[in-house]
Amino acid sequence: MIEPLLLNLRSHDILSEDEVRDLTSVIVKERRFSAGEDLVSEGARPTYSTLLLDGFSGRYKVLSDGTRQITALHVPGDFVDLHAFLLKQMDHGIIAMSACHVAFADHAQLKRITEKSPHLTRLLWLGTLVDGAIHREWIVAMGRRSKKAHLAQLICELFVRLQVVHRTNGSSFQFPLTQLEMADVLGLSLVHLNKTLQALRKEGTFTWENRTITIVDWERLQEIAEFDRTYLSLTVEPR
Repeated sequence: MIEPLLLNLRSHDILSEDEVRDLTSVIVKERRFSAGEDLVSEGARPTYSTLLLDGFSGRYKVLSDGTRQITALHVPGDFVDLHAFLLKQMDHGIIAMSACHVAFADHAQLKRITEKSPHLTRLLWLGTLVDGAIHREWIVAMGRRSKKAHLAQLICELFVRLQVVHRTNGSSFQFPLTQLEMADVLGLSLVHLNKTLQALRKEGTFTWENRTITIVDWERLQEIAEFDRTYLSLTVEPR
């Protein structure tokens, strides 16, 4: 059931059989959400952390004027709110961007892991550190890169993250977001997003049809994005 999480963690370091059993033991229940439902609501004080098993979800904030900014995208294998284990109260919401299958990890059981298994604790901590590294890349892209480079960087990042958890098919991956939702991710108007998509398509870097993104020219896409996967920490080494 937690195979996406195991694939994610094993992209950083080796897991022992005992650690796999410990991870399995923290799961207390599963649930399916429809697109548009909150997995976790802003202001909530959850007693569990939510592991995404299938689908896409997004962290978001809504301003007083009703506009929304999506601040992160999560893919299978991600704990979408592991930070809630220590922060307690959520200062943002997490929404299902597609139909989602999730599992809930009990905080009391997670605490037991931190007291019993220091190596596994470090690997879970690394997950939150990678989240932070992704946030930094997004901030740099939003503030300093061209919109074309920003979009290219996001596509490169998602492709690599989905490869890790075996959610790609050759050079393609399912991408259920609408263009309006993508505009919320990039902080663009829908008109500006369409212009940016057209510019990248003219370069022959990728196609986006029927909720599937296919990368046509990976080298050129990386060049436009100035993409360097170092921030994803995808080397298997002792942690």
